[in-house]
This record gives sequence, C-alpha cells and structure tokens, in this order.
Amino acid sequence: MSTPTIRNVVLVHGGFVDGSGWQAVHRLLTRDGFTVKIVQNPTVSLEGDVAATRFILDGLDGPAVLVGHSYGGAVISEAGAHERVAALVYIAAFAPDKGESVNTLIADPPPGAPVPPILPPRDGFLFLDRDKFHASFAGDLPADDAAFLADSQVPWGVGALAGAVTEPAWRHKPSWYLVATEDRMIPPAAQRTMATRAGAVTAEAIGSHAIYASQPTAVADLIRQAAASATY
Repeated sequence: MSTPTIRNVVLVHGGFVDGSGWQAVHRLLTRDGFTVKIVQNPTVSLEGDVAATRFILDGLDGPAVLVGHSYGGAVISEAGAHERVAALVYIAAFAPDKGESVNTLIADPPPGAPVPPILPPRDGFLFLDRDKFHASFAGDLPADDAAFLADSQVPWGVGALAGAVTEPAWRHKPSWYLVATEDRMIPPAAQRTMATRAGAVTAEAIGSHAIYASQPTAVADLIRQAAASATY
C-alpha cells in the first residue's frame, strides 16, 4: 500500500438543499491546495444520486475524500465503493448499513426527539415547512440566510428516502463523522450511534443540521484530518 497525499475532496449535499451550501467549506479547502468537486445530486432517487457522484469520481486524477451531509451520507455509503475513494466523511449524516435506507433509519425516532417539519408529499416530492425551516434545519444561521435556504428548497424525492444501500463503503474504508450537537433534523444521539457502528473517528461541534454551512471550519478540519490519515 502506498500512502500518497490525498488532495481531492468530493462534497455531496443532502435533501432539500443543493451544493451551494458547501461554498465556505470549498473556500477553506481550496485555499489549502485541495481540489474540491461538488456533486449536484438531483435527490430524486438514491441510484441517480450515486450515479451523479460516481461521475464526478470518474473524472478525478487520484484518490479522494468523499464527504456527505445528511441524506448525502446514504449516497456516499453506496458510492464510496468507487476505487478512487480513500476515506469517507459524514457530516451530521445518515450512515446506513446493508439493506437500510433513510426511511428505515428514521422509522423509530427516540422519545422526545424533535419531529422535522416535513410537509405531506406533493407529486412524489417532499418539502420542509418554510415557516419552521429556520428553527429545525438551520437554527444557527442568520435569519436571512435560513430564509434563502427555505425559499430555494430542492424537492426531495420520496423514492430517494426509500433507496436501500447494497454494501456500505464504511465497512471497507476508513470513515470520520462530525456530530452536530444542536441538530433538530437527525437527533445527535442517532448520529453518535451511526458513527460508532461505522467505526468512525468522531468529532462533535455545536451546530444545527446546517453545520456544513454554519461551522465550515469544523467541517474542513475533519476533512483535512481524513485526507492526512487515510491510506490509498
């Protein structure tokens, strides 16, 4: 096994948002000399989002750290088997095991856990209640920034939540996990459980579910750690 310096990072967003939320993380990492690619996954189906991620990975010239936020964790768990993926980083993310989907992971919330304000499906797609978006998804972002995210929501396909992982990459590749301690979308306790199951190197930061945007330094630091520690 050789141990080259990993300089590629691929960022995968979650449901209801697009890749623009990674801007601050992108800025921090590119200043350090990383080549950063952002997957604009359609969030219609898990299969489609995995294909979009693999398309980006196919174009790289070397090993990469593959990063997923929220539902993006399901995407990287499946797409992470790609030969160019050296490490996985989960940011307040789902980390499904074989046969699991986002639906199965949210089916039995712990008592007292906040209930995400997901509206009833419309033509097979989900949205968050705009009036509750700030408090539930992005509580530590300025109100204007949260309002923009609420108004620019990407429809999240019901089918994407049902997509089951066939063979989780975290079973075969090293992983890191950032727990958002003030998350009101995925309970922090559930995040810790998934991180432990995956054998991930775990860090915690005070932040909402939008920690990828609100605490970019903590996110970038964990990605740097993965890039420096993983072998390829």
